[in-house]
Amino acid sequence: MSTPTLKLNNDVEIPALGFGVFQSAPEETTAAVAEALRVGYRHIDTAAAYGNEREVGQAIATSGLDRSEIFLETKVWISDYGFDETLHAYEKATKKLGVEQLDLLILHQPLPTAFERTIEAYRALEKLYAEGHVRAIGVSNFMPNHLANLLRATEIVPAVNQIEIHPYFQQRQLLAVNTSHGVLNQAWSPIGGITFYPGFGEDRKSTLEDPTLIQIANAHGKTPAQVMLRWHIQQGRSAIPKSVKPHRIAENFDVFDFELSAEELARIDALDTGHRGGPDPADITLDNYGFPIPEA
Repeated sequence: MSTPTLKLNNDVEIPALGFGVFQSAPEETTAAVAEALRVGYRHIDTAAAYGNEREVGQAIATSGLDRSEIFLETKVWISDYGFDETLHAYEKATKKLGVEQLDLLILHQPLPTAFERTIEAYRALEKLYAEGHVRAIGVSNFMPNHLANLLRATEIVPAVNQIEIHPYFQQRQLLAVNTSHGVLNQAWSPIGGITFYPGFGEDRKSTLEDPTLIQIANAHGKTPAQVMLRWHIQQGRSAIPKSVKPHRIAENFDVFDFELSAEELARIDALDTGHRGGPDPADITLDNYGFPIPEA
């Protein structure tokens, strides 16, 4: 089964459902990505900060698929912000991934306390895009003020803003702002219910145990995770679920044979709590979150 695609603001097409490897240990990543590609995923999302770009590249190289069949996305970490630093970050990433061109390269976080470095990093992405080294560029975890400041200082509107979106944290204002600028909303933690960051959300309820989601899932013969991914897709978002378990990898991809009704979508929309599962982008600083990204 092929994945439906979404058209970015530069007409590049991106599979609506991607496979993520956040917190996937390097020794588990190659097998997980290989299984995802076998199941049918054609969009892989990684990042310099995940420490597993090399293993993602190994899985792609041995998949038997042509490079053009796979949409490959990675992220520059804040420690590598700055014009020259970000150009070098691209070199590190492509060497680890074993590719010459990236389909999407994005800035992993805004850096509010040193936003000029963020702008210089994005200008480096613009150069890489202009030279054909990347097919699209974007950002991640940018709030409306970060996006507005970036747009004032740069030339190319980001193709994507990858942000935390799931039924319990929907960020509707940010979704609307992104859409108004032609920026695709891409969901990390798309099914919620999982603690991604130590110290964040240990006491929260799991979306996977939510009665509303369970009821909707039962009505379709699906799981709550599948319902949440379908919710994203029907609302026009890109979603990046992750797992290292083969049965979950397959389950998360099996979301194209049913449709949620308008009433079911509204019931899911009503679950928003407004509580993040990860850190507030306003709190990201080099002192708190900076660490060196190794050379290739």
